[in-house]
Amino acid sequence: MERLFQLKAKGTNVRTEIIAGLTTFMTMAYILFVNTIFLGPNGAGMPVEAVFFATAVGAGLVTLAMGFIANIPVALAPGMGLNAYFMSVVLSSNGEITWQTALGAVFISGIIFIILTVTKVRQMLVVAVPNSIKVGITVGIGLFIALIGFKLSNIVYISVNPGVDASVPVAGANFNLMLGSFNPSTHPDTFLALIGLLIIGVLMALKVRGALLIGILATTIIGGLPFLGLNVVDFSTLANAQWFPSFDNLAVGKLDIGAALGVGILEIIFVFTFVELFDTFGTLVGTTQKAGIDPNTPEGQKTIGKAMLVDAAGVSAGAVLGTSTVTAYIESASGISEGGRTGLTAVTVGVLFLLSLFILPLAGVIPSAATAPALIIVGVLMMASVKNIPWDNFAQALPAFLTIAVMPFTGSIAHGIAAGIVSYVVIAVLVNLFKKEKMEIHWLMWVLFVLVLARYIFLAGE
Repeated sequence: MERLFQLKAKGTNVRTEIIAGLTTFMTMAYILFVNTIFLGPNGAGMPVEAVFFATAVGAGLVTLAMGFIANIPVALAPGMGLNAYFMSVVLSSNGEITWQTALGAVFISGIIFIILTVTKVRQMLVVAVPNSIKVGITVGIGLFIALIGFKLSNIVYISVNPGVDASVPVAGANFNLMLGSFNPSTHPDTFLALIGLLIIGVLMALKVRGALLIGILATTIIGGLPFLGLNVVDFSTLANAQWFPSFDNLAVGKLDIGAALGVGILEIIFVFTFVELFDTFGTLVGTTQKAGIDPNTPEGQKTIGKAMLVDAAGVSAGAVLGTSTVTAYIESASGISEGGRTGLTAVTVGVLFLLSLFILPLAGVIPSAATAPALIIVGVLMMASVKNIPWDNFAQALPAFLTIAVMPFTGSIAHGIAAGIVSYVVIAVLVNLFKKEKMEIHWLMWVLFVLVLARYIFLAGE
């Protein structure tokens, strides 16, 4: 273990890494079930068994590769948002685009990523993007993670005003972010989440190792205690559970690359590529910085380069297995917060995803009310980086702030990074007209500036 993962050099040990891996898995295991909602029979039309198999195996194998090759504590799985887009592509095509064709588009986007990574274009992003925006990405992801936790726990929810059709874009004034009910008799899941938040918060304040993992397990147990009457967790389902599922109807190798190359789907390939490009960049920079890897050093850039190559290959591998884009997960920050610093954390997560093929009932027992508080706590921890933004330099502060704010407000890491890039370039150009001390604009920032504008002008609705 020491030779393979350099544990001592990174200030960690096997126990810490395994606990970190368990924590990361618990905070992202929801994708095993959520992905079947988007890609399954009621979504993109794929068989449930096929989606579950592809999700578990895809996440497991690619995360193992990340651990062994890049040696960083980052886990991967089919990305939220991209799986929703995958579903919308199939449903909105009136039968013209099948899920097999959509998988072909995902595969092609993965090949594009491999080319961009091998040619080191993606790695150049780490050098080209100003440090203030990179810090903003870390903080923005923290808020994004926290908001996911608040929503999963129903501590906050989105309310649509009466008479408004929620299925179409309308003015923001027609929507409200509301505070949920904490009544244990009517909203036991929200009440349980608050208990979990308090448990983890106190454990963190006492500096207890494994606070997130202990909190998740303790909250799950509390949610299933009969005498409390919350009834959020039903342990009785484990008695008659099917522990060895049968996967007779898989989607392995059923992607249709030829159809994906047809006229009319190039736009879809571009959207898959664009969103994954910025999402992965933001996630890897944000999580690796939290893990003590400096993206501004040659060693840090080399590490992120390896991670990007694994991520790129994982996109195409996931498509072959039968799932939408496999990408680095921001929930990896939960394991990093538990002390995960090496690829052993990722290997632990990968093994657990593969084992989840046979322990599906056990994984399904842990409610979102137990994992959501952990995500909120991770948001608190990632906010610490905000002190590294030069707030006294407004030309740097505004792009960083927009990067931070746009992510949770739009529910997209990519939108936040795009806002930061565009605002930085525009401000830098204008400032350079009037000041002798010029703001540096890397040539790749100009390329990104043009791509971002093109994406939001011509594909604004995607």
